[in-house]
Amino acid sequence: MGLLKKLAGQSAIYGISSILGKTINFLLVPLYTGYLAKEDLGSFTMLYALIAFLNVVFTFGMETAYFRFATGKGLPPQKVYQNAQSLVFFVAVALGSLLYLFATPLSQLFDFQGKPHLFQWAAMILAIDAVMAIPFAKLRLEGKSLAFALLKLLNIVLNVSFNIIFIVVAYHITEGDILRQLQPCVAAWFRPDWGVDYILLSNVLANFLILPLLWKLVAGWKFELNKKILLPMWHYALPLLFMGLAGVTNEVFSRGLFEHALPAGFYPHLSPREAGGVFGANFKLAILMSLIIQAFKYAAEPFFFQQAENKNNPQLFARVMHWFIIFCSSLMVAVAVNLHLIGKLFFQAEGYSIALSMVPILLMGYLLLGVYYNLSIWFKITDQTKYSFYITFTGAVVTIVVILTLVPVWGFIGGALSTLACYLTMVIMCYYTGQKYYPIPYQTKKGLLYLAVSFLFSYTGFFLDSGDLLLNFFLRNGIFLLFLMLIFLMEKKELYSLFQSISNRKHDN
Repeated sequence: MGLLKKLAGQSAIYGISSILGKTINFLLVPLYTGYLAKEDLGSFTMLYALIAFLNVVFTFGMETAYFRFATGKGLPPQKVYQNAQSLVFFVAVALGSLLYLFATPLSQLFDFQGKPHLFQWAAMILAIDAVMAIPFAKLRLEGKSLAFALLKLLNIVLNVSFNIIFIVVAYHITEGDILRQLQPCVAAWFRPDWGVDYILLSNVLANFLILPLLWKLVAGWKFELNKKILLPMWHYALPLLFMGLAGVTNEVFSRGLFEHALPAGFYPHLSPREAGGVFGANFKLAILMSLIIQAFKYAAEPFFFQQAENKNNPQLFARVMHWFIIFCSSLMVAVAVNLHLIGKLFFQAEGYSIALSMVPILLMGYLLLGVYYNLSIWFKITDQTKYSFYITFTGAVVTIVVILTLVPVWGFIGGALSTLACYLTMVIMCYYTGQKYYPIPYQTKKGLLYLAVSFLFSYTGFFLDSGDLLLNFFLRNGIFLLFLMLIFLMEKKELYSLFQSISNRKHDN
């Protein structure tokens, strides 16, 4: 129980920063839908899908390799850090420079004529993100979750602040609505035709400001490339690179591919790029599940590696999975039954709610991604990372096939199903392969029951409509309370044992 408490505590700190950060970031949804055209949102969706894909190339699996070699290979952790950071730094500068130089042909290839600066800024974002990756990993490994969380949160606050300044404040100043004395100065540089441009520029500025703070906090880096240290790390990381490429195809590439798979005229009054913007905006409504998965991953990866030598770790990993499914399935139902209310709060323009019905599918997809993160520990601690490539590559193929076959038929729902089908495939493959090589006593039947019932309750609540807004709120959230009652009835023995353990500990103290 003490180890679970430690993991929960670390996840809570990462989770609080993620929740606060993502909540602040989430406030950009009404800003974007209110101030930017749907075409700009489509451009934003596609460009950030490309950035996410290339980010994997820039870091090439070195974060996980750093965790593994700094904890379980008998090497000095500082030496591992210096070599990993040096290699990532060298690759990031080289690839970033290459991307910067080829910005013009890339802008033409992706139909951003006359805007090579977008790809130059993307190169800067990618290079700085990569250079910060290993220092952030070092903070996680050393248990400095609070420092990690505060820096991540500061980065998000800066990013959001620049977005508000460029997209909202500068616009209203040039229109003469506010601070008229600044109008000549702001009008000299403000570009009203820039939308996605200011989003990328904000990201660049936030990254530049956070980088020196991180390097000051994580001191002691000296450039060093030691072949004896880096060669085995490279062999360990290479399959993770391909896993990451396949994984990011599963996670974000669907948003970039969506507009190309959607037939022209599928949605009246929406071009494929505008439909891509609607698709991307609704994707953000699954953010609550995404941030929980992210917070769990931040805490769980170093935790699992540190517990790798514990003889009771299979039982520990099984309990982590069980309570992870309970928590996340409850969150999914809570969000899904209130989606109509959430959509009204965050979509500040007409035409976005037409894709709302796809969000429960995305919530389940992200939940399954979290299940996969739990399952994947077996090949990481046994150094069988080659299986990660097989599994995620299969998931990537499923993603692309489902998008190309179902988006032309079902539109938004087809795009969401690509996420669900991908992660479901990966979970099944990882579970059966893992039980063969590293058996873990998961409560599989109960976990499947929770997943199935939560998905059913999510759509029941989503489609329930009495015709009265207030009555809808109570009926839909009644479904959520019913799900919590089901959990209590099925877990009452475990919950009683947990509360009794806590009570005994307090009494002993």
